[in-house]
Amino acid sequence: CTPDPTPVEIVPQDIPLDVVYEDGDVIVVNKPVGMVVHPAPGHPDGTLVNALLYHCGQSLSGINGQLRPGIVHRIDRDTSAAHLALAEQLQDHSLYREYEAVVVGNLREDSGTVDLPIARHPTDRKKMAVNHLNGRRAVTHWTVLARYPGYTHIQCRLETGRTHQIRVHMAALGHPVLGDPVYGGQRKSFPELAGQCLHARRLTFRHPRTGEQVTVSCPLPDYFQAVLTRCGRLV
Repeated sequence: CTPDPTPVEIVPQDIPLDVVYEDGDVIVVNKPVGMVVHPAPGHPDGTLVNALLYHCGQSLSGINGQLRPGIVHRIDRDTSAAHLALAEQLQDHSLYREYEAVVVGNLREDSGTVDLPIARHPTDRKKMAVNHLNGRRAVTHWTVLARYPGYTHIQCRLETGRTHQIRVHMAALGHPVLGDPVYGGQRKSFPELAGQCLHARRLTFRHPRTGEQVTVSCPLPDYFQAVLTRCGRLV
C-alpha cells in the first residue's frame, strides 16, 4: 500500500529561473550548470526545488510518499495527474530528450548507439557505472556534429533516462564528456568550464492535459559556445 505523505521542510527561495515553457500544468526550466535539483546533505537550500517552490507556490505534486515537489526529468508542476502522465512518458520512451556534448577524443564512427545497463557504482555511491549483472537497461543514440583535434561535438538522444546516462555511456566508450569531474573528462585548457560540457538542447512531450505535442528548446549556453570557439582554434 502507498504510505501517507509526510512533510519535508523545504524553504521557498526567490532564486531567478530561466523558464522556457509554463502553463497551468507544466513548467520547463533551463537549469544552470551547478544548480542542485533537490536539497541534500551539503546542499540544504539554493536548489532548483527551493526556487520552484517560490515560483509555483504549493502547486508542485508530491512524490515517493512525501509532500515535496515532484521533478520528472526536471520538468513538471501542478497536479499529480500531470506528474504521473509525464512519468509514464518516461517509461514508454515517448518523451524525446536531445542533448549536445563535447567529448574527449575522436569518435571513429559518425553515429552509433550505446546499449549498456547502468546501476549505482559498487564502491562509490555518488557514481553510476555500467553493470551487466544488476543494471537497468540504458540506451543512448549519438551523432557527430563536428570534429576537432582531440575533441568531438556530438548530439545525444536518450531512449531511456538513467542517472548520469550520457556521462556514463560516453566514458564507457573511452570518450568522457569534457570537463566531467566524476567520469574522467579532463578540462585542461578550458578555463570556462565549471563542470561537464553537456547541455539539454530539446525536449518534446505530450501535454498531460491536452494531449498536444509540446517542443521546447534551449540555446547553447555561453560556456558551451566558448568551448566550441576554443576547439575551433585548435584546427
